[in-house]
Amino acid sequence: MTETSSTSNGDHSSEDESSSAGPARPLVHADPSQAMPTSSKARAKCRIAVLEEELEMMRQERGGKQRKTTFYVAQGRAIHRLVVLYHSVGDMIAENDRRYEFRSAPESTAEQDRLQRGYIELARVLPWLKKGADAARGDDTSSLKELVATWVNQEFRPSPFIKSNDKYSRGFASDICGMLLCPAEWDWTQNSVKAGIRDRTTEYIVSENSWPLFLYENYQINSNDLEEGFLKSKLLVLAFKVVFTSPSSAREAEGDGDGADVLENNRRARRRSDQTKVKTCVASILNMKKVTPRAIAYVVCQVRFALSSVSSWHTVDADFDYEAFWCNIVDFFEDTPGPVTRRKVDKLLEWWTRKIFGTNHREDLTPELVSQMSVNALSEQRKKLEDAAFDSD
Repeated sequence: MTETSSTSNGDHSSEDESSSAGPARPLVHADPSQAMPTSSKARAKCRIAVLEEELEMMRQERGGKQRKTTFYVAQGRAIHRLVVLYHSVGDMIAENDRRYEFRSAPESTAEQDRLQRGYIELARVLPWLKKGADAARGDDTSSLKELVATWVNQEFRPSPFIKSNDKYSRGFASDICGMLLCPAEWDWTQNSVKAGIRDRTTEYIVSENSWPLFLYENYQINSNDLEEGFLKSKLLVLAFKVVFTSPSSAREAEGDGDGADVLENNRRARRRSDQTKVKTCVASILNMKKVTPRAIAYVVCQVRFALSSVSSWHTVDADFDYEAFWCNIVDFFEDTPGPVTRRKVDKLLEWWTRKIFGTNHREDLTPELVSQMSVNALSEQRKKLEDAAFDSD
């Protein structure tokens, strides 16, 4: 104890001496050109800190690249859905280059015209491009395989029910699927028609040259006006919602759609979530606010495949060519014979946009219009009340 005490006193005395000698001077190394002495432990800690920082930077760069790649893949998934289902991106670019080289209007076939319209649509939807397109088609095919079976069972109550995981019992082997796939020019209720299609006789060839019944509103046709109710079926609307907005939005096909609300809620959820992963719908990724002809053609092909008995995607199913079928639908919209049919097509697209995205008019809320509404009117009245009270004082 005594030893400890004396040591302590000694310390105090030295402190007193230093304090009495005046303010402490800064410690200066004798030779600034020489390295300051440090412990090996301190040097190791510094080196570890530097390495950790470099590692974190590498992780961020890699994560950024992955996010960028994921973004491009997600955008590329739009190619089959919105632009072209079968032709390659290279074919469209080559056709555009051909026309550019000619400068003047070159001679072109219907096929080349379709490729060029596809290129224009591609440039509008995506500024660059194709990884992800095939994956998107596969995902949609898988989803609709189960959902189409569910919708058909709910609407038609077949006996037995169509199995969601089984394709072999669909197609023309099924009375309900056969009716929906039956060409509009034939009556599926007639036994001779059923037998002819199932036996694949030359009198009943099912090809892309016929419009199947599932395309029509209420699955009924007017032989004298084949455009009546065309591309307005409940199955198509539900399938479109699943692919482009969300499966939850496909619970109802009647009335106006809520796609605009889905897109806005998606945007706000992403803004609030910071780093939290938010599932974004296809229409939101593509900034899609209106239904386009090629998007409809894509969904039509997907529904047709879901109703068929074919288990894997093939361009040709027996006598039916999906590529030519897709082209027929696109041409119905894009290759109109004149202004009368053009107006009818535009009206049909307006119907589709309303079914999917509803009647949201937020973009039409101009400052002038808002200034006349009750929220601003009340605000102005309160200001006038305060001004009147100030003047009276």
